[in-house]
Amino acid sequence: MEILYSDKSIIVVIKPAGVLSTDEPGGLPDMIREALGDSHANVRTVHRLDRVVSGLMVLARCSKAASELSRQIRDGEFNKQYLAVVHGETPDGGRLCDLLGRDSAERKTYVAEGPGKGVQEAVLDYECLGRAEAMSMLKIELITGRTHQIRCQFSSRSRPLVGDRKYSTIDDGCNIALWSHELRFKHPYTGEELVFTHEPPDEYPWNIFINKHGDG
Repeated sequence: MEILYSDKSIIVVIKPAGVLSTDEPGGLPDMIREALGDSHANVRTVHRLDRVVSGLMVLARCSKAASELSRQIRDGEFNKQYLAVVHGETPDGGRLCDLLGRDSAERKTYVAEGPGKGVQEAVLDYECLGRAEAMSMLKIELITGRTHQIRCQFSSRSRPLVGDRKYSTIDDGCNIALWSHELRFKHPYTGEELVFTHEPPDEYPWNIFINKHGDG
């Protein structure tokens, strides 16, 4: 796990794939405490990534920071951008709007036909950064933050994410190609706008686009 920034109120890290975002044995806060050398350190999750997804996360190191970052998320002042590689070609960009429901038994999100219990609006904007080998690399900005939103919305349009074993029937033999690329928020104490970006790893399928297009 790579630590990009740390002070008394927040810590910004690269979450590895396969690690839970939540505070439980083996979860990301536990890993951060181990990296800090303090098993009792106050580390709080304020936003999440799916277990299989990796990339940038910010965690709070005190209750005030956790409260303020959570407020920014609720009020739409906390901006998250992702990179993804999907099967097939997409338009140059656009907005996806759906009503999403959740199947708790299957632990999967689905596009609902209409309003109903537990159904929530899901909105994202995307831009196509490049196309190669029957795949498209996208930059995605979440307008809402629903469980498995990106994965569900693109798979419902026959554009499943490369490496997604839950929402795709294609065996790509790689980790899911979804990367938390940019976080933009205000420091919970100083109010300074902070922007963190980090490129995905130089591995399949990212390396196809990095080498071919120079895209991050």
